[in-house]
Amino acid sequence: MANNNLAKIDQFKGILNSQTIRAQLRNSLKDKAGQFMSSMIDLYSGDTYLQQCDPEKVALECVKAAALDLPLVKSLGYAYVVPYKNVPTFTIGYKGLIQLAQRTGQYLTINADVVYEGELTSRDKLSGMIELNGERVSDVIVGYFAYFKLLNGYEKTFYMSKEEITKYAEYYSPSYNSKFSPWQKEFDKMACKTVLRQLISKYGPTSTEMQKAELTDDKGMTPKQEIKEKANQQMIDIQVDETTGEVIEPVEEQAKTLPFDELDD
Repeated sequence: MANNNLAKIDQFKGILNSQTIRAQLRNSLKDKAGQFMSSMIDLYSGDTYLQQCDPEKVALECVKAAALDLPLVKSLGYAYVVPYKNVPTFTIGYKGLIQLAQRTGQYLTINADVVYEGELTSRDKLSGMIELNGERVSDVIVGYFAYFKLLNGYEKTFYMSKEEITKYAEYYSPSYNSKFSPWQKEFDKMACKTVLRQLISKYGPTSTEMQKAELTDDKGMTPKQEIKEKANQQMIDIQVDETTGEVIEPVEEQAKTLPFDELDD
């Protein structure tokens, strides 16, 4: 088995050294191409499930991250290449989405947080704006908001009640009902990430990079359809929550890694 894995890794390295891949990395990253190539090798070498995929397809999915100048280091949370039923898929992480938004140079403030009982005083369905002038009366969380303000003064808020978030996650997240899902351990954190992702993707200013991200990250299907077509029936080395872009660790890895209550913001 070990020899077989080494052979696959050597094959992957050979693909990365091809003129086509090297040219694409140089065009996207210039002098950072070598460092990114090393991260691609580390990613592939450390993921036995990814090694079950076509190595050339893995390389091409990694190149999508390079085109957006997003690192592929799992712990950073900017971008991932994950296996769905032996098919590698590029997915932009939560932090990657924030990074692309910040690169537009148009954001003054970006924020997301919980809303406690009593704090929400009004919700304007027409504008989407909310008022949080009320006094908190308990520790009961009733909703979640995301907010941004641009340098030109434009501001937008996106709010979802806890019930709306729950229904959304149940529909779009393949792992929602799993006891190993971060939704079960860190519901509030995942909810905040979801509303922020929705806000930026729907109302944030676009850039060439963000438009490119939409093309590389969107397969022309709803998350539900994509899951149905590609998802493994068993837990795999990396699973990605489609609502947030966050990586979900597998069952066998959780005894060796930090619990979900220690996940990065």
